[in-house]
Amino acid sequence: MANMSLKERLREDLTTAIKARDGLRSSTLRMVLTSITNAEVAGKESRELTDEDVLGVLTSESKKRREAAEAFADAGRDEQAEKEKAEAAVIADYLPEQLTTEEIDALVKDTIDELGVRDDGMKAMGRVMGVLTPKTKGRADGGAVAAAVRRELGA
Repeated sequence: MANMSLKERLREDLTTAIKARDGLRSSTLRMVLTSITNAEVAGKESRELTDEDVLGVLTSESKKRREAAEAFADAGRDEQAEKEKAEAAVIADYLPEQLTTEEIDALVKDTIDELGVRDDGMKAMGRVMGVLTPKTKGRADGGAVAAAVRRELGA
């Protein structure tokens, strides 16, 4: 079980969800697996996605659900918003533990100090994000990380 790829785990969990008649889980996993397949056949030649690539697809699917849930909630469509949140929760099971705001802030501070760019202001944004992105990939929303960097660099 430990050597199973993330994609294999998603497929197996889909089969389990279908057998258990878990509609939400099976429809969400179907959508995610479709996105993975689309990512594999995108571009000039099809390829098998690595676990890291699959994680990227999961992260973007999760973000789509979060944004859709907010949009539906703002429009007063609470039932749709709840459905999107529920789908996001299913996807979250496959993502690494998400960083808290405090953890993101601490990482940002450490990275800025490490690079010694505290006085460079927004000019240093790209360098800081370049170092932070691999550390937070799949564990934090890029927008939240960028916002923390902006706050710390005093924009």
